[in-house]
Amino acid sequence: MGKISKYLCMALMVMIIPCCAMLAGCGSQPVSIVSIEKTDTVGLVDTYTISYSDGTTSTFTVTNGKDGSDGKDGKDGSSSVVSITEVYEKYKTETGNNISYEEFLNEYLVLNDDSTCKVINKCLLSSVKLYVESYQTTTDFWGNETKSTAMSAGSGVIYEIRDDYTYVVTNYHVVYNHNANADNGSKIGRAYGYLYGSESVPVKDTQNSTSTYTAYDYGKLGIAFEYIGGSLEKDIAVLRVQTSKIKAINDGIKAVTLADDYYVGETAIAIGNPDADGISVTEGIVSVDNEYINLALDNQARAYRSIRIDTAIYQGSSGGGLFNARGELIGITNAGDGDDQNVNFAIPLQVVAGTADNIISYYNDNNETFGVYKIKLGVEVETTNSKYVYDSNTGLGEIVETLKVTNVEENSITDLMELEVGDIIKGFVINNEVYDINRTFEIGDKLVEVRAGDEIKIVYARAGADPVQSAAYTILATDLISVA
Repeated sequence: MGKISKYLCMALMVMIIPCCAMLAGCGSQPVSIVSIEKTDTVGLVDTYTISYSDGTTSTFTVTNGKDGSDGKDGKDGSSSVVSITEVYEKYKTETGNNISYEEFLNEYLVLNDDSTCKVINKCLLSSVKLYVESYQTTTDFWGNETKSTAMSAGSGVIYEIRDDYTYVVTNYHVVYNHNANADNGSKIGRAYGYLYGSESVPVKDTQNSTSTYTAYDYGKLGIAFEYIGGSLEKDIAVLRVQTSKIKAINDGIKAVTLADDYYVGETAIAIGNPDADGISVTEGIVSVDNEYINLALDNQARAYRSIRIDTAIYQGSSGGGLFNARGELIGITNAGDGDDQNVNFAIPLQVVAGTADNIISYYNDNNETFGVYKIKLGVEVETTNSKYVYDSNTGLGEIVETLKVTNVEENSITDLMELEVGDIIKGFVINNEVYDINRTFEIGDKLVEVRAGDEIKIVYARAGADPVQSAAYTILATDLISVA
């Protein structure tokens, strides 16, 4: 896994990423398919062009209107226009590729610009423009201290809508102020937001301002959010507001739809609030599916697992949604390389979902919890092999690692499961559901999803034998540890 050793120029005023889309795909061996799209229409005959990775193309045709309700070539029947099913069947006949209908739709269908526009417009229903204010103390070169109201701007996504509360996910660094003083009560600021289409800007509230701190008025469309938890190590924070209050402004809001996964080369659409000028959209692709970048959110450098994208994001975009071509959330944008606008970063889907769900779950169980909790397995692993595996059926690939146990802590959960040094970890079984583990970081991703009371097993291989399941272990509340 590659690392960027230099500090990144992170958006202190927040960065965001939208939802746009074109469905595109790869194909089968030996030459992959890049796309399939309708390229011509003559009378009732539509021509479709298949573009291949080697630069060649082929075409096939479908006749519209055959056997409609008005007879042959009738215009009113269900078959009076070509259906995608006909294209799918014709494609299989012409190419000999017997992929499933779902794979065909997801991997090979290219939406036209109008469809892309519709995907983006739907994503706007999940987008939030954020302002965060806090009382801070700063010190100048001569040691003089100054107290003031700090104001930063960023973005967020509507993550979940319940009957009582609606939850918004953003970056931790959007709501966190390292310089916040005792008057602020904590390092977490007070978050306010606007929905797309109801955007405004805060104005100075002279009546409530003091000589030390400036107060702001967010107007009738401004939404006051409550901070319920976050993680500095994950750079994820969760806010909430009563659903009745946010729907009073727009009852058409939508929670984001989470993608199943993401891949190198797929569309990456960012919706954010660059320079606090309002929600806007940019589009690019996923450049690297996983790497670690160094950020110092609290003046202490930490490594953050990230997606690299070439989608443009700017100060104020932090906390915004990164979407694929279907308008599904694949990440939360949080950082950029100040030297190259084509190198930007987002927190991956698995980290976003695991962290947000964890925060919401534990907060609702106990309103005194404000962070992330996971179990400690008591095992150390090393990567002994790493390779790229390509699936010719789906036209997609992934990096797969061999995870070898190098240490098992005495009396730890892993020790009780009877794992040994040298075992190869293959996956987890959580409440009888099997999860493959192909990368080292997937262990940590999965442990954030485990709750007290869950039953867990480890799937492992020993001395070249077939994989087996360990003894089961039921997670206790005392097994949970806090993640900063």
